Amino acid sequence: MLSSLRRLACAAALLLAPVSCLAQASATIGILAPEGAEEASRDWDRVITYLDAAVPDTRFQLHYFDLAGLREAVARAEVDFVITNSGHYVELEASYGAHRIATLEDTRAISPTEAIASAVVVRADRADLRSFEDLVGKRVHAVREDAFGGFRIAWHAMRGAGVEPSRDFRPLAFVGFPLQEIVRAVERGEADAGVVRACLLENMARRGEIRLADFAVLNVPADDSFPCLRSTALYPDWPIAALRDTPHALSKRVATALLAMPATPGGISWTVPTDYQSVHELFRELQVGPYAYLREQTLQAFLLRYRWWLAIGGLLALGWVVHTVRVEHLVHVRTGALRDALAAREAAERAAREGQEKLDHLARLGILGELSSMLAHELNQPLSAIGNFARGMERRIEAGRLESEPLLDASREIAEQAERARAIMQHIRAFSQKREGTREAFRLPDAVRNALRLFEGVGARAPRVETRLDADAAVVGDRLQIEQVLLNLLKNALDALQELPQRERNILVTCGREGAVYRVCVTDNGCGLDARQRERLFQPFFTTKPDGMGLGLTICKRIVEAHGGHLWAEPNPAGRGLTMCFTLPAPDAAAPAPERDAPAVPLER
Repeated sequence: MLSSLRRLACAAALLLAPVSCLAQASATIGILAPEGAEEASRDWDRVITYLDAAVPDTRFQLHYFDLAGLREAVARAEVDFVITNSGHYVELEASYGAHRIATLEDTRAISPTEAIASAVVVRADRADLRSFEDLVGKRVHAVREDAFGGFRIAWHAMRGAGVEPSRDFRPLAFVGFPLQEIVRAVERGEADAGVVRACLLENMARRGEIRLADFAVLNVPADDSFPCLRSTALYPDWPIAALRDTPHALSKRVATALLAMPATPGGISWTVPTDYQSVHELFRELQVGPYAYLREQTLQAFLLRYRWWLAIGGLLALGWVVHTVRVEHLVHVRTGALRDALAAREAAERAAREGQEKLDHLARLGILGELSSMLAHELNQPLSAIGNFARGMERRIEAGRLESEPLLDASREIAEQAERARAIMQHIRAFSQKREGTREAFRLPDAVRNALRLFEGVGARAPRVETRLDADAAVVGDRLQIEQVLLNLLKNALDALQELPQRERNILVTCGREGAVYRVCVTDNGCGLDARQRERLFQPFFTTKPDGMGLGLTICKRIVEAHGGHLWAEPNPAGRGLTMCFTLPAPDAAAPAPERDAPAVPLER
């Protein structure tokens, strides 16, 4: 009636003011009418009347549809706006780009997000039907398979209770709209149960179409604040949605008008668009609507189902490939650089090693040069003895004294002295030869004695050398280099004794174990060094000798440290002279050597 009156008013306006009416735009609103157009017009005509007044330059037209009809109208772009249930809206949103601009707010509902539910209706006298499980094997009616409040909400709740409608009902019948026919089929006994939208029973009873006491609803929540009997959880209320081609300005004006609309006598008003995520989750679990592809087993369905995971996996794989190629390239580049660096390092080490060997060789030659007069005296002794015995034998032969025993004794003495001279020359030759360093086990007392044999050829200038040696002291290293260190320390001790009379010159060589190291010390009672000279003692080219080069102790320190030990100097406790000590690690211990400023510990004879 109101719609007809509105059309008559517009026709009259066209006659009176044709230019103004022709300039008025039009907009079509498609409305889902699950209970029929007559029932729907009672709820929605007041909304359209309000929109006509609130948006005066637009003439709004209403069209009522069932689910299939409304979808076809949207597909053919015959409507500008749709008012439908939240489940149908989610499908239109996914398929046609519908976007909600407001959500219905019914004062009878708990909130706009808790307004729609399903009711599973049975006759009140069916004592055998009190839960979803009791419906197994029974006849159940629903409006459509794709109806939201009329089936899908109840389907989700039944599945949660372990009941699958398509498998457990005998039969499950979809009878179409209007919903009231399902209630009447249950009332007549044609169906054991019916699935309808919540509040349908109460509306029918209010209009006098049924008696509410003749029906019961299954699985009603206890202490429910919802105003109608329901069997399921609550979902968001109906939205009004604009379509993809609806002008944005018009959508904005309609949304603004609806949000300002006062509540109708039936308690209907509008609020801002609410969250419909719960509907998406229900559809995803049922694998229907936008998520129907989840039930398909084709490759296309698989790709569609897991498209985001596949896209993420593809990006990760691509990133991994790029990362792998980059890492391989960096490894190749850095390996080349490392190879070049190692080659350069080996070359530098080889050059340093060769330089060190040359320096050690020159140092040994220098020591022999400084001891040349001593060595000459040492060789002079066996040579003099050989001459003496030879002349004695000559005189005996000339005198005719040819007894064999004296001549044999003299021959043996000549042979012994010649062997002594040969041993001295071999030791000097071995000491002076240029050679590569070696690592082998040797006894420290043997190294000390070999150094002393080279040192003791000083003749009348020879000081008195006392030794206190641990007979079990053995280390691993280059024996000739350690002998070089000992000979250098002995030579320095001799130089420090030059100002003392011959009888007062004393040198003490000690060797013994201290914890994890063997300690060798050369002590003299010479002039000694002050604290400042001791600090600079191991610096290259520092010397206290007028003709010294200052490299002997530097080389000795380098040799000792290369063997894992320490070399240092300390004043004698008596106040005169100096003690030079070095340590070498014992082969059976891994503890660190003593610090270079460690105090000297006297060794027992």
